[in-house]
Amino acid sequence: MERSDLELVCAIRAQGSLAGAARVLQVAPPAVSKRLAALEAQLGLRLFLRTTRRVSPTAEGEALCEQATRLLGAFQAVEESLREQRREPAGSIRLAATFGFGRHWLGPALAEFQSRHPAVTVQLHLTEQLPDLAVEGYDGAIWLWNAPQRRAGEWTARRLARNQRVLVAAPHYLQSRGAPAQPEDLARHDCLAVRENVHPSNPRFDEWRLVHDSSGRQASVAVQGPLSSNSGEMVRDWCLAGHGIMLRSLWDVAPRLAAGGLVRVLPAWSMPDADVHWLAPYRPQTPRRIRLLVDFLAQRFEAEPWKLSPPASARAPRGSRRTP
Repeated sequence: MERSDLELVCAIRAQGSLAGAARVLQVAPPAVSKRLAALEAQLGLRLFLRTTRRVSPTAEGEALCEQATRLLGAFQAVEESLREQRREPAGSIRLAATFGFGRHWLGPALAEFQSRHPAVTVQLHLTEQLPDLAVEGYDGAIWLWNAPQRRAGEWTARRLARNQRVLVAAPHYLQSRGAPAQPEDLARHDCLAVRENVHPSNPRFDEWRLVHDSSGRQASVAVQGPLSSNSGEMVRDWCLAGHGIMLRSLWDVAPRLAAGGLVRVLPAWSMPDADVHWLAPYRPQTPRRIRLLVDFLAQRFEAEPWKLSPPASARAPRGSRRTP
């Protein structure tokens, strides 16, 4: 069986007639009839039922068409990959990412990648709920939580950078209230809870599950406080203003820790559940433009640049003043 045979049966099923298949394949109708008869004779199977109005696949024909569709898709992916190896990568990439990381860190990285590959267009959709990537037509997502469990072969995942959620507070809050010495002490403090993006492994936003960095000891603390929000940026602003202790991703607070606007609380404890991941629907062949993007992001974020300097979007313009 040759590739042309696979294209033949798929065209017949899609068009519902031999004449329609002939138009799509750009051959004479008698040639389609002759080729189908030869294929059925070769296989010893009736692949299609013919009536005066329509040609429809038998059970065997339907099974062959399903396999043919997958094989032709694989052929096309291989050919596209080979073509891309010979030229500058081109085409569109559609991505999803969480709001904060997407705006502050991913956005500038994508702009740099696109400037290096001007024939590539990038569409970034910011959201706090992971889309069904395959159904909604995404090439991938840069996600900041452990990937939910899926069936084997449903998608691929790659960790781009380590990240953790850490406890922080403004210095003047700790001066007035004192610093907790153990995780259990958090129950007596004003804790600023974020109600966004609750993770399936920890559905309660007011329960902080911490891990000791060196011993691995775990502690689960029910926290409370007068302020909470579904906006992580709002909670961060409250924390900077001295209203309590918050648990926040290190990529978000590292620049403010470096500047002294925030300090670590219980620095040996963290919630290590917020690594930066690449998630993508499974496909037999990944286009070169997407492979280049993933490698670029892995190199860009591997060193955890948020520990070194604030993102471009967080830097004040020259000559301006920013309040913490």
